[in-house]
Amino acid sequence: MTRIAVVDNHGQFTHLEGRALRDLGVEAEIVDNDTPPGEVRADGFVLSGGPDMDRIGRCAEYLTDGRPVLGICLGHQIIAAELGGEVDSGDYGGYADVTVRIVDEDDPLVGPLAPATRTWASHADEVVSVPTGFVRTAESDVCNVEAMSDRDRGLFGVQWHPEVAHTAEGEAVFEAFVEICRVRAETETAASADTGGI
Repeated sequence: MTRIAVVDNHGQFTHLEGRALRDLGVEAEIVDNDTPPGEVRADGFVLSGGPDMDRIGRCAEYLTDGRPVLGICLGHQIIAAELGGEVDSGDYGGYADVTVRIVDEDDPLVGPLAPATRTWASHADEVVSVPTGFVRTAESDVCNVEAMSDRDRGLFGVQWHPEVAHTAEGEAVFEAFVEICRVRAETETAASADTGGI
């Protein structure tokens, strides 16, 4: 069974992220963001939303761990800020319905949502430029970087909250991330077996 840890950045919806994963049959646990990634047994990580960048604990360490990461809202912004992108205040604060357009239909995370999907998002802060190695995968009328991906490193971010009922196809985002984690874990297990576990 695929195991995914939700790294808690003190967001109000963190528990819903864990529930959404468990509803998909995933073994999911919520861990404090001060927990070193090496202490967490998981095939991938979700960096939750949260109130601000000053309380992100050891989240940066999860980005270089080698296992897939999905950043949600603040988690999305953490990925950008820590890896050389840019985060700034958005023009629209507070939560609202936002129609997101998928600009990369081949993206393994949000491509299946093409051409567009309805989301629930806050844009008090947002990613304004993606880090080197990332591609912008979704946009909206209020934000140019609604989602981004670095497929080689298995790092993905979405500005919106797929775990809440107001988001139309949130379950599909989690399903796609679970599949990304499952495939990567199986590939690494096979590679380890081919080299005798070295």
